[in-house]
Amino acid sequence: MAKEAWKQRNKKKMETVKKYAALRAELKAKGDYAALARLPRNASPSRVVNRCAISGRRHAYLRKFGCSRLTFREMALAGLIPGVTKASW
Repeated sequence: MAKEAWKQRNKKKMETVKKYAALRAELKAKGDYAALARLPRNASPSRVVNRCAISGRRHAYLRKFGCSRLTFREMALAGLIPGVTKASW
């Protein structure tokens, strides 16, 4: 389980990225890299980490479901994800 502070920090980064998205796009189109460098570091979308919505785990993240493999498995076996069944052959 990830610490709550990590989850909150990631949310704060997402908000900063949204806030500066239009300005970053404008500066990139102009080619003004000096002004881009003066923006906050967390304004860059590459600093946002994909985290599991439930546990906060960052590794083994499944984009399609928005959670980690461990959480996905628990939810799938409990029948909480529609259309997902355990394979058997």
